[in-house]
Amino acid sequence: MNVLNFGSLNIDNVCRVAHFVRPGETLAAKSFERFAGGKGLNQSLALARSGITVCHAGKIGADGLFLKEILQASGVDCRFLQVDETLLTGCAMIQVSDTGENCIVLYGGANQELTAEEIVRTLAEFDAGDILLLQNEVNHLAEIVEMATGRGMRIFLNPAPMGENIFRLDLKRVDTLMVNEIEGAELAGCGSPGDFREVLSLLREKYPTVNILMTLGAEGAVYASSSGGELVFVPASPVEKVVDTTGAGDTFIGYFLSGIVQGLPVADALKTASRAAAHCIAVKGAANSIPWRGEHPDLQE
Repeated sequence: MNVLNFGSLNIDNVCRVAHFVRPGETLAAKSFERFAGGKGLNQSLALARSGITVCHAGKIGADGLFLKEILQASGVDCRFLQVDETLLTGCAMIQVSDTGENCIVLYGGANQELTAEEIVRTLAEFDAGDILLLQNEVNHLAEIVEMATGRGMRIFLNPAPMGENIFRLDLKRVDTLMVNEIEGAELAGCGSPGDFREVLSLLREKYPTVNILMTLGAEGAVYASSSGGELVFVPASPVEKVVDTTGAGDTFIGYFLSGIVQGLPVADALKTASRAAAHCIAVKGAANSIPWRGEHPDLQE
């Protein structure tokens, strides 16, 4: 079984601030740092650092070559990663508050310049039963889903950041939908999150053939199988001090999918993912904060 992540790569520009900037306000940053990021890159790193071989497909500009180097240093297969020197790499402007929370403004850059030819050429290397991981930070998402379905691949979709294009996708083609409370509520048509059980119930009615993983922030995560049965819930792992939540959701997704690839029971995959996310938020930054399985005994259980 091969794993392909067709995902974004971003340069994260991070400002530490006392509080998120308000409309009309000019706020002095306490510090500024630059990190590797992007949901696609983060999730590939989480998979690779958990011990899973993953291919990353996407596009960067010459200014993003260090992102490719970081992926390769973690063992990610980058033969499907395109470099276009006429483009700027995607980037994110991130505010991190004193409480460790973050807010993000995203510029797609090269992530939004994938061509149909590049997609066809990449997917031709994968077969039925292989896993495709997707987020909503690259263009031609509908075409990627359609082509992957035609090849019999299992699609794991994290529809973040949410956008109108997600509602135009045929989500019934997805194997597993991985959302947070807000994304889940939007897809369910609830407007606001409310009770996650109600949201999950609506999602199950709407997409009865799709497995659903919903992260609940500090409350943990819950999984609803398309085969029915009881919900699988895991609480969030304890953290001594929250430093930066950037990349925690991506770490959770990567480690969860790693468990599925290894054939672990869903509950065990969720527990390991929760522990990995806890290690992530104890360190500032995104890519650099994603833990290596071998460095943490609790991720090897």
